[in-house]
Amino acid sequence: MRKLAILGGEPAFSEPLHVGRPNIGDREQFMAYTRQMFDNRWLSNYGPLVKQFEQELCQFLGVKHVITVCNATIGLEVAIRALDLHGEVIVPSFTFIATAHALQWQGITPIFADIDPLTHNLDPRSVENLITPRTSGILGVHLWGRPAPVEALEQIAKKHQLKLLFDAAHAFGCSHQGQMIGNFGQVEVFSFHATKFFNTFEGGAIVTNDDELANRMRRITNFGFSGHDKAIDLGINAKMTEPCAAMGLVNLQSLNTFVEVNRCNYNFYQHELTKLQNFQLIDYPEHERANFQYIVVEVVETETGLTRDEILTALRAENVLARRYFWPGCHQMEPYRTENPSAVNKLPVTEAIAKRILVLPTGTSVGKKEIVKIVTLLKSILTNSTAIKKIIASYG
Repeated sequence: MRKLAILGGEPAFSEPLHVGRPNIGDREQFMAYTRQMFDNRWLSNYGPLVKQFEQELCQFLGVKHVITVCNATIGLEVAIRALDLHGEVIVPSFTFIATAHALQWQGITPIFADIDPLTHNLDPRSVENLITPRTSGILGVHLWGRPAPVEALEQIAKKHQLKLLFDAAHAFGCSHQGQMIGNFGQVEVFSFHATKFFNTFEGGAIVTNDDELANRMRRITNFGFSGHDKAIDLGINAKMTEPCAAMGLVNLQSLNTFVEVNRCNYNFYQHELTKLQNFQLIDYPEHERANFQYIVVEVVETETGLTRDEILTALRAENVLARRYFWPGCHQMEPYRTENPSAVNKLPVTEAIAKRILVLPTGTSVGKKEIVKIVTLLKSILTNSTAIKKIIASYG
């Protein structure tokens, strides 16, 4: 058996194997769109490619309105402003920091709710317990592409007269109760960042079935203008460019291929990880569409005594650049850690899950050969746990 890199051997992979390495569709088709863009001399400001992309997204998602944006963080901020949120908004801490920052940037206090230990999504009971007279909305997250508890959150929002929106950054191409995500709450926001399985280089989309809200959000994304010379909202420049739309159109054509690769990788990981009881792969709802873009495992403590972070260190020495999403939780980051130090006492599940999650590489740059090597590495790391712990402890 080869010697692990952390113990002085050579890395298993000569080149780094990343989480979220970009998927890229038909390059020739992209170049054709690029030539069209140059011929049109239209690079931004709702060009024909952006309009075509928005129309195709509407059709794919089964929604009335899609407003493409330069990135999902700005998309969240636009949605938050269009909904007139204020005061406090309840949000999970177990999410990417941008979810909370989008609120904080607009002077709104994120109130962190705990999560369900099985789904990692918002726990409705925690949400309801945090509602105060200052609460104006709930911002749910479809984590890992698994639907948030939509119906329960809708009931809570209706009962307390709160706005409801969703960060759907992980959930493009996923469904809930047979309906595509994008149709829930008053607004949903997708991310098309390069690390997502479906990307537009950089970008995102705001989605709604509310005509009035859609009109306002489109104005806000274009400096607040209604017509050429009349600003009627406090707006910002959030528009998507034509090159990004071209990438989106190309990758939309390859979407089924990307999902099928992810599905095959997920199924093979599932098969291989059954050999290791220390790593529990999350599952996806049966009979729903899923994009399988994340291979998420919970590291279970065993007699080896290795922590998730020690396993991560050993994998990274092998050029397997696994990640520990979403460590340590938004509530443990600034400015929230300083502004609300007591939040940690209300988030026991978030604290526990954040210490156990490990995300492994997948996507079109990963196949069965790589997965076998990764799982073999995990087994070797557990077998050599005592020596690995000593090495890591020596780092200080």
